[in-house]
Amino acid sequence: MQYLILSDMHGNSEALSAVLRRVRRKRFDVTLVLGDLVGYGAGPNQVVESIRDLPGTVHRIRGNHDKVVAGLEDGANFNHAALAAARWTTEHLTAANLRFVRELPKGPIIVPEGFTICHGSPLDEDTYVFSMYEAWEIFEHYPADLVFFGHTHVPSLFVHQGREIRVALLRGERGTITLESGSRYLVNPGSIGQPRDRDPRASYMTYDSEKAVIRWHRVAYPIERTQQRILKAGLPKLLADRLAIGT
Repeated sequence: MQYLILSDMHGNSEALSAVLRRVRRKRFDVTLVLGDLVGYGAGPNQVVESIRDLPGTVHRIRGNHDKVVAGLEDGANFNHAALAAARWTTEHLTAANLRFVRELPKGPIIVPEGFTICHGSPLDEDTYVFSMYEAWEIFEHYPADLVFFGHTHVPSLFVHQGREIRVALLRGERGTITLESGSRYLVNPGSIGQPRDRDPRASYMTYDSEKAVIRWHRVAYPIERTQQRILKAGLPKLLADRLAIGT
């Protein structure tokens, strides 16, 4: 099976469009969407409609910004810019798109081939998995051999092999991970709409389950256009500035 893996679009329609243009001639059996369709960016309707219209089999889950925008949580733990963007997004989504966001399933979800997708952690959808400590908790308490997760906006890999846990940040325009039998993996495709690894290009992954190969990819998009839309919408300037430096 061929999988396309998308995460953390955050209302950045220019970035998502660039990714979908890059993959439009490739054949995927399944698309996995790891949450946070909205929040931060000024193109939430375009992003939601693009995700709604993805062809073929699609597994989608919600993220923490999706929950706040949909009114499922109050955003008390959000910073000022994030909360302002969430409130703006709620006001600007169409009724149909707001309903779609509200109805996104809670992760984790086990897909038919037996691996797991989640937003933060399979133990808690809002947990950030940054360190070997969070990875150890998952490997200790969740039995899957392969988990794709988002939320941190950092393309990364945790590998549990024997008694050892290894972590790697996935750098560069593209790269390949070959999964080894007997090892367990936590894999983050990074963020399409707001990368935070000091690389401003949109980030996504593909997974060939037959060959046990994961590939990561970076795609440039018109950041200045996205910044202008954010500022024109009256959203906090910080949300535009950070896109240029990938933080």
